[in-house]
Amino acid sequence: MYYPATLTPNGAGFTVTFRDIPEAITEGATLDEALTMAQDALCVAMEFYTEDNRAVPMPSQPQDGEHLVGLPPSLWVKVLLLNEMLAQNISQAELAKRMGIIPQKVTRLVDLSHTTKIDTLANAFTKLGKHLQVALV
Repeated sequence: MYYPATLTPNGAGFTVTFRDIPEAITEGATLDEALTMAQDALCVAMEFYTEDNRAVPMPSQPQDGEHLVGLPPSLWVKVLLLNEMLAQNISQAELAKRMGIIPQKVTRLVDLSHTTKIDTLANAFTKLGKHLQVALV
């Protein structure tokens, strides 16, 4: 998934902001460095949302002059899982019960720094009445 970013020259390079994710702000001396730092800032901001148990805003349509900055797919799937759990008001304990696993394993499912097999995440979505699809575009 890609979020639109605004790169503003600041004299020493570029400041990067995201209108959808206001917590993600960074800088870079060059355009390439600013875009690399932008992805890092987005990833860190996603951790704020998961730690606070808040839904992550979905990306809006890009406007003229904005750059698209992507989240790694492994992180994006976990963000979608968090959002779906919050939308359905499903706790980690309840999801663990539905999946037939211990609650600590669900904690790892939503932990952005923990590597999780895609099949396990797909199973979690199934237990929420959703189906994870992967597509090339």
